Amino acid sequence: MNSSPMARTLRLCAVAGLAISAHWAVPAWAAGAMTTGGLTSQPIGHYDFCKTRASECNIRPANLEPAKMTDVLWHRLTNVTARVNAAVKPMSDLDNYGKDEVWTYPDNGFGDCEDYVLEKRRQLYRMGMSLADLLITVVRKPDGEGHSVLTVRTDKGDYVLDNLTDRVKAWDATGYRYLKRQAIDNTGRWVSIRDGQQVLVGSVQ
Repeated sequence: MNSSPMARTLRLCAVAGLAISAHWAVPAWAAGAMTTGGLTSQPIGHYDFCKTRASECNIRPANLEPAKMTDVLWHRLTNVTARVNAAVKPMSDLDNYGKDEVWTYPDNGFGDCEDYVLEKRRQLYRMGMSLADLLITVVRKPDGEGHSVLTVRTDKGDYVLDNLTDRVKAWDATGYRYLKRQAIDNTGRWVSIRDGQQVLVGSVQ
């Protein structure tokens, strides 16, 4: 089996199936919001990100209410997902930066899954969304591999923006096992996620 950094990136975080027709219809609403637990460990990549961008990791959003789901918001989420997925080319951190676990904006046009997440979060924040509703989230895929996605909180449930598909999916329709995500009230803190399975708070670092 090829275990090169590029192969791992393509397996973990690569964009799959970008030639997808537009999916503008809002799907069935999510089963609701994820159930979060207490504070947990910060992923090492986010810790290092915060050391270089401290101002982005101490934000306490004033409005903690979930975003109101509308046709406009749905189209915006779908557009941003497709645009970023198409614009950023998959590349491992080792190949891109010479070391593992570098979380940063893909300004050079390359990145892995966390970088896609950060860019989508940045674009949606610039469009006026609260950071309380744009949460970096760590998951495990059905095959057990680690992955990161962007969770968007809405009054119709939580939705996931993913670099592995252009479809915006309800969080409970992804097949992922949710481990941890940013806290809604502090961009530098992380909480565990309770999805009916044991939460492995230290399994993805």
